[in-house]
Amino acid sequence: MPLLSEVENNYGRLKLFIDGSWVDSDSTQKEPVMNPAKDEVIAEVPFALKEDVDRAVDAAARAFERWKELPAPTRVQYLYRLKHRLEEHLEELSRVTTQNHGKIIDESRGEMRRLIENVESACAVAYTLTKGEHLDLIAPGIDETLVREPLGPFAILGPFNFPTLAPFWFIPYAMALGCTLVVKPSEICPVPMHWTFKVMEEIGLPSGVVNLIHGGRGSSEALVTHREIKGVAFVGSTATGKSVYRLAGEYGKRAIAQAGAKNFLVVMPDADLDVIMPALITSFYGNTGQRCLSGANLVAVGDAYEALKKKFVEASSRLRLGYGLDESAEMGPVVTRKAKERILSYIEKGIAEGAKLLLDGRNVKVENYPNGYFLGATIFDDVAADMEIANEEIFGPVACIMRVKSLEDTLEMINRNRYGNAACIFTSSGRSAREFRRKVSAGNIGINVGIPAPMGFFPFAGWKESFFGVLHGQMDCVDFFTDKKVIVARWR
Repeated sequence: MPLLSEVENNYGRLKLFIDGSWVDSDSTQKEPVMNPAKDEVIAEVPFALKEDVDRAVDAAARAFERWKELPAPTRVQYLYRLKHRLEEHLEELSRVTTQNHGKIIDESRGEMRRLIENVESACAVAYTLTKGEHLDLIAPGIDETLVREPLGPFAILGPFNFPTLAPFWFIPYAMALGCTLVVKPSEICPVPMHWTFKVMEEIGLPSGVVNLIHGGRGSSEALVTHREIKGVAFVGSTATGKSVYRLAGEYGKRAIAQAGAKNFLVVMPDADLDVIMPALITSFYGNTGQRCLSGANLVAVGDAYEALKKKFVEASSRLRLGYGLDESAEMGPVVTRKAKERILSYIEKGIAEGAKLLLDGRNVKVENYPNGYFLGATIFDDVAADMEIANEEIFGPVACIMRVKSLEDTLEMINRNRYGNAACIFTSSGRSAREFRRKVSAGNIGINVGIPAPMGFFPFAGWKESFFGVLHGQMDCVDFFTDKKVIVARWR
């Protein structure tokens, strides 16, 4: 792999990785890949043809017949090597992610560490959760055994906001369990996964076990509908997640679709605002608000309102915007010019709906990066529960302050929302925390935690329209990539 300094200005036309080799696509459809802090082209992504998809899936299908026959300890050795290589290249991969996505470098490093954590969890999977269950003598002379067996090639469709981590909620588990893969990253942010595959190439995997294609909706649909693909794991918006889930169902495929969010952070009157403020700021503005666990609605319960509003606005106004590779930057740009325009449209909607703009981040200027897609922290007050800005996913650095009389009213409001990805409460009362976590309709719950991100050995939960399927990402997907075979045997 070349040193990052040799290629960091432009990665050229990205290739596909099929059957163990980097290959060009003959597709004439292509898109520029941007550095959002500079508004500069850093690569060109081809949109794979159906023929490219067929070659990738066929390679995965051939490889599956060999890969599934390898003993689990042998497959795990590849994951051990992958873990070490990812650690060696962590800084390079982090820099590439910041360059293509825009998030600050520490956030990119955090993404890589969580990615590696999932590789570690997948190693444990092969030794623990894949073991069978055996009962001797269920009847005279008869034994019964349950075993898990891998199903075949799977498709992984990744998002732009965590371009390497989110696909790795699935990739290492599938590999450990004996499945093979075709991965399609977001066309907006494809360079980090391209670079990750260069690292994966170093571990000497058999050809066809992992394959990489690029493209948009057409490439995704060609993957999902391919006769050899057994299922698809998707992370992205709710609208696209619904579409993927529906299409997979029509073609009889398994599907996991981790989708959008509108997360509530609830502050009770007994919370210590000085202690919790860093967690609030990180939740609302980390990853520039482009995270499915980001805070969106800040709910002040009872007497918490005035002091919370004052401290939150003050802390938000101090955030330093900049290019993510500058270690002093505290928030980077949003991912594309189109994303910025969409967020701006939501700010206009909030004003039109009658919400009060306490902090306006629309016209920020960032020294040395005048063309970047920057938005400053933006805070609305007087936000009613029925406003569009309180219900729709904005996916940017926009906070809505909502004033509610009681925890009971808060829970009713949260549970009416169509999303159910995350909900957090800040309190010093064990009773309030217990009532909240028992009654709130969301999958990932934070108690005095602003980003309730599950460790790799827990499922990445999600309820309501934040998730479509039965099994979730991370450890939960063991049952997704395998099926159970029950063997009843009599020997005379």
